[in-house]
Amino acid sequence: MSQSTGGTRERIQAVALELFTEQGYEKTSLREIAERLNVTKAALYYHFKSKDEIVSSFVEDRLRRMDELIEWARSQPATLDTRRILISRYADAMFAGDQPSVMRFFEQNQTVLKSLSAGLQMRDRMMRLANELCRGDESPAAQLRAALTLFAVHSSWFAVRAPDITNDERRRIALEVADELLARIASEPAGGPAARTVEQPGAGDQPRSDAA
Repeated sequence: MSQSTGGTRERIQAVALELFTEQGYEKTSLREIAERLNVTKAALYYHFKSKDEIVSSFVEDRLRRMDELIEWARSQPATLDTRRILISRYADAMFAGDQPSVMRFFEQNQTVLKSLSAGLQMRDRMMRLANELCRGDESPAAQLRAALTLFAVHSSWFAVRAPDITNDERRRIALEVADELLARIASEPAGGPAARTVEQPGAGDQPRSDAA
């Protein structure tokens, strides 16, 4: 029993995600999930007591991935290269395994997420990631571009409607758009660390162009 516990939990998550996407979160019951799995409701309750718990399990995995990225970014200089690597790794994480299906579920069930504590945690992590993408340029325009960079990855699942497009193509297009936004952040530093990295003025004050 203990050896199959992890596998059963993953099967429940996969089937629940399938049903949530097919007919909506609100219209799906735990009974329907158990029936499709061909298990008893008692067996289902052993792993998840409610639909909310199932959704939270999706979010927990995503939060873990995002926390790892945020921790990495904080240890890096606030440069364009760092931003490019960060958004590329974020795209890798969001396109891996069952994450595309999870992303579609999130996009289709925004109202559900807003009512769950897990949804608030997701919003917090997204803001932290956006902060890392514009660290060194605190201008309002940079903050908006950073948020739109993340949105470029998310929206590739519903905004790109070309038939037969592959996941790799979606990822490539998303990163191309993201890179255009990131390049503008890097070229408009607000006098912070990013500016000092680009200008490399030395240990003293930045040189003044009008110095006599």
